[in-house]
Amino acid sequence: MTLEEAQLQVDQWIKQYGVRYFSELTNMAVLTEEVGELARVMARKYGEQSFKLGEKDNLDEEIADIFWVLLCIANQTGVNLTEAFQQSLDKKTRRDQTRHINNPKLKEYGEK
Repeated sequence: MTLEEAQLQVDQWIKQYGVRYFSELTNMAVLTEEVGELARVMARKYGEQSFKLGEKDNLDEEIADIFWVLLCIANQTGVNLTEAFQQSLDKKTRRDQTRHINNPKLKEYGEK
């Protein structure tokens, strides 16, 4: 599935089941909430915290929820994610093409 197809699927879902998009500000709040849920799972899976009784390792679900809300925000603000992502990749490549390769801090910790 391409980013364009994902944006279209979300838009179709919203129109069929969601009545309408939440406001941009509401979706920004929802995005923040979803990032917090991902942070909770990450802290328990990779950090020092442990899962509470009844909590599950649903890392994939939390990442997908974030992606969903980002697609909603992109759709309602007219952002073409395919173009925006390509522009971001191009910018990072120009800016950082030697930055990380020459970063001794990255070399001293090795590949993970």
